[in-house]
Amino acid sequence: MGKWWRWHKDSPLRLWVLRQADRAVVALIWALHWLPLPVLAKVGARFGTLLRLLAKRRRRIAEVNLARCFPEWTEEARARLLREHFRFLGRSLLERGIAWFAPPERIRRLVRLEGWAEHVAPLIAAGKPVILVTPHFLGLDLVGTRLTLEGDFVSVYSRQRRRPVADHWLRHGRSRFGRQLLVARQDGIRSVVRALKAGRPFYYLPDLDYGDKDAIFVPFFGVPAATITALPRLARLANAAVVLCIAEIDPAGRGYRARFSPPWRDYPTGDERADVARMNREIEAAVRRLPAQYFWVHRRFKTQPDGKGAWYR
Repeated sequence: MGKWWRWHKDSPLRLWVLRQADRAVVALIWALHWLPLPVLAKVGARFGTLLRLLAKRRRRIAEVNLARCFPEWTEEARARLLREHFRFLGRSLLERGIAWFAPPERIRRLVRLEGWAEHVAPLIAAGKPVILVTPHFLGLDLVGTRLTLEGDFVSVYSRQRRRPVADHWLRHGRSRFGRQLLVARQDGIRSVVRALKAGRPFYYLPDLDYGDKDAIFVPFFGVPAATITALPRLARLANAAVVLCIAEIDPAGRGYRARFSPPWRDYPTGDERADVARMNREIEAAVRRLPAQYFWVHRRFKTQPDGKGAWYR
């Protein structure tokens, strides 16, 4: 029947199915966002339990990550954490509809900013460039949308070339309010530096494994992790303050919280490896406080110094 029916990643049939599936998911998320958050949280937790049973590949990735990061834990303790993680993961997927569709009044009410007025707002008011280092905790999408109600930001996103419906809604959630600037990760950092110097805070997600390009290996939970070196370079080029932003989901379904640290002292130091290692230590400390809410289904250690990285096979 020709190439149309071949089920490779760029086949017209596969791309058409993905578009229809994404449209159905968006419709479901829109319908669910009308529910009160405590009810939606329970639905999302049950959905996450189903995901844990069905998404075997992602479950395996999370199991490997937890074994590498918490080798001192018993298997039973890691299994409990895995179950809790998938419940939060299910919630984060369904509660994304609040970020995409809810009015600003509801978003303000549900997401509390802790430390913003003390540590971030004065820097912005003084014209100081600010980088918000935001690790991949599961509440980051709704927190990111909430922050856009405070002003115009710059953020980086990964373009979903094969999934235009998903790409549209992911960008929509980050740019609903104000005049937000979204820069595709593939376009480099020059636009980010210009935006920082122009006064836009940078909502920066630095803790995924993008391969060994522009990355060095520094420890994350004692494991060599390919970590991009952009943070100290951006801070130096833009003379920016660096603030840690942690997005927390309330376990009881009462809302979200964004916690902002004081600006990091003496950063960057000029020692790129030390600066990147410090970033990982700061993120690791936050993960240890909220282990179930970190994005464990990403292959954080897929790139390894020996070039093998076969842990996830």
